[in-house]
Amino acid sequence: MPQETQLTVRRTFAAALLAVAAAAFAFPAQEATAGGTGALPFASATTVGLHNTYDPAAFPYLAQALDTGTGMVELDVWTDVFTKEWKVSHANPLGNSNNCVDASSTAQLYSGGANKDLESCFDDIRVWLGAHPQAGPLVVKLELKQGFSANLGLGPTQLDSVIAAHLGSKVFRPADLLAKPGGGSYATLDDAAKAGNWPSRSALSGRVLVDVIPGTVEEGNPFDSLHTDVEYARHLRDLTAAGKAGQAQVFPVVHNAAAGDPRAAYSETSIRPWFVVFDGDASAYLGGGIDTSWYDTRHYLLVMTDAQNVAPAISATDPTADQAAARTAKLAAAHASIVSSDWRHLPTVQSMVLPRG
Repeated sequence: MPQETQLTVRRTFAAALLAVAAAAFAFPAQEATAGGTGALPFASATTVGLHNTYDPAAFPYLAQALDTGTGMVELDVWTDVFTKEWKVSHANPLGNSNNCVDASSTAQLYSGGANKDLESCFDDIRVWLGAHPQAGPLVVKLELKQGFSANLGLGPTQLDSVIAAHLGSKVFRPADLLAKPGGGSYATLDDAAKAGNWPSRSALSGRVLVDVIPGTVEEGNPFDSLHTDVEYARHLRDLTAAGKAGQAQVFPVVHNAAAGDPRAAYSETSIRPWFVVFDGDASAYLGGGIDTSWYDTRHYLLVMTDAQNVAPAISATDPTADQAAARTAKLAAAHASIVSSDWRHLPTVQSMVLPRG
């Protein structure tokens, strides 16, 4: 074979290998109308989410996680008070360690250097949704590892500004849940949720709901007396009272499973009606003593984490598709809104949408 012909064959073969490698991550994205679930109100469906989605060990690029059709991505966030940045990493409060690349076009989602800041992660999500307008809705879960640093310019107001600037109209805000279809608005998120004011999944296609939980470092810090959940709930309450609810971009979350109404733990009663999203360990919710139907009948969102640990335990990362699908169905029957796990290699499960309850 002539040398030029050999070179052409090698190049063709290499290109084919690259195409196969890219296709390995190019799973069909979840569509709001998939499986006839598009007409379901957002709070009446169960989807599957990915824990620590930003981890490069899980996905080289954040877009590849979105390609699985997942219903939730999770980002760990640190407030770097020295550089005034929102850093994204698991354990480094002063550096970025993630799979976000700051894409400005679809072609850039799967190339370039990673380890960018929170704003870049939001840019990647916005660009990806622009290329998949029928995907979602997508929950973006933020864990503020050590909480806000509002006194140093990294508080709820600044987070709202970052989200508005980088996700824009794709965000389903608290004000959108408050707005009555015929005009006017509900007084609190609790009122709106209990009235069933959530849009259908198809109406929310291509959009995101951002929620925020207190971080592990914050919750273990005996000197931190103002946690993320309380701080953002106050912020949302006060903005609404001032007629500025539209500025809020985030839903605060009650973190950790508890029996009864977990909001009763907040001594500040005026913030309780601003929580309609709850997040805790799946095993705790299913372990007895917690009536999970309470969340469903009130149309609250319920995120069940570490789904793999519910008895009988299955792999945290690589169960069989049948095992993961059965676990998802079990938690859907137990009124979960989102079944969270590290099932990175199961797009057929990550893209599942089931009726809740």
